[in-house]
Amino acid sequence: MIDMYKKPGKIASKVRKDAINYVKEDMKILDLVEFVENEIVDLGGGIAFPCNVSVNEITAHYTSPAGDENIIKSGDVVKIDLGAHVDGYIADTAVSVLVGDDIPEELREKHQNMILASQEGLESGISAIRAGVEIGKVGEVIGKAINDRGFNPISNLAGHSIDQWILHAGLSIPNIKENNPHKLEEGDVIAIEPFATDGIGRVTDMNEAYIFKFLRDRPMRLVHAERALKVIKEKYGNLNFSGRWLTSHLSKHHLNAAMRMLVSSRAVYPFHVLREKTNAVVAQTEHTVIVESDGCTIITE
Repeated sequence: MIDMYKKPGKIASKVRKDAINYVKEDMKILDLVEFVENEIVDLGGGIAFPCNVSVNEITAHYTSPAGDENIIKSGDVVKIDLGAHVDGYIADTAVSVLVGDDIPEELREKHQNMILASQEGLESGISAIRAGVEIGKVGEVIGKAINDRGFNPISNLAGHSIDQWILHAGLSIPNIKENNPHKLEEGDVIAIEPFATDGIGRVTDMNEAYIFKFLRDRPMRLVHAERALKVIKEKYGNLNFSGRWLTSHLSKHHLNAAMRMLVSSRAVYPFHVLREKTNAVVAQTEHTVIVESDGCTIITE
């Protein structure tokens, strides 16, 4: 099991570290997203899901649409969440970066501590992982570590189990104490991803959705929607995809109309961009681990 995940884990780890050095102020989010996705492919991996670059109160599920002009600014907390796969074996990892040098000291200290809270939540969660541990116990230690730094975990976001070709395989790993007696088993592959904030610790859907997943075949009235669905099914299968990736197949006008029809017909599922409910800044850190009898192996370290 560990051998199957070594290569995607190594790829994801290297790309995460390179992205930390690559991100800078006045950069387009699109440039960072494309850097991450291109490097995964250059290193011999497949893109397990569109690179998420979620800034400040935007918590998850933001990837650039085609032509995205949004800029990363000094003082932004940038969450980079990426996944690589090899033969469908997925490694999922994330990091938060405080961008820029000219940041008021009080703000710098708060955001650096928020990032540390997320990191310490991850470390505490990993230390609790072993075969036989209750999932609720893992969430309890994650939440406590974040609280101990004076921040709140995001209560309605969770880590997840992973299976071959399946990013979210059924188990949820909470970031708070929960009454969940399900026990982890040796060989479980788990992505642990604590989110820390000084807000209330809840996320809400935004209107926008830039990440999607194929659900089922449907008859389509629009020829462009039929064409898009065929490409999606053949190229991405069970893996999440970005609408941006389809621009080589359809014009922007035809693509937008096609995606609206695919979503409304429930052929495709949209992952709406998530933001913290009180518009507070959020930090995220993530590793993928494999559960063992007496601990776990981190494959994205």
